[in-house]
Amino acid sequence: MELIKEVTTYIQNNGGVYFEWYVGIASDPRQRLFVEHGVKEIGDVWIFSTADNASMARAAEKHLLDVLRADGGPGGGDNTTTVVYAYKKAWHTKERN
Repeated sequence: MELIKEVTTYIQNNGGVYFEWYVGIASDPRQRLFVEHGVKEIGDVWIFSTADNASMARAAEKHLLDVLRADGGPGGGDNTTTVVYAYKKAWHTKERN
């Protein structure tokens, strides 16, 4: 899946130890990243990408969490959520909300 490749390549190019990254899905990734998780838009390392549908977004999230062992928890979003996001955890980010 192209989305998984895009996110994994980004992680590998920006400190590719997967457990140091938090992964999730969101309908509004900017709200989720910058407000809820406290990621700094400038200065932190983050990515989000849109899948073709919610099933593909969930499959990508599951792969990143279960196979690559990134941090995060499944079950976010709803049946219309198509955006997968990831950020490198920092002292100021909030992994659980």
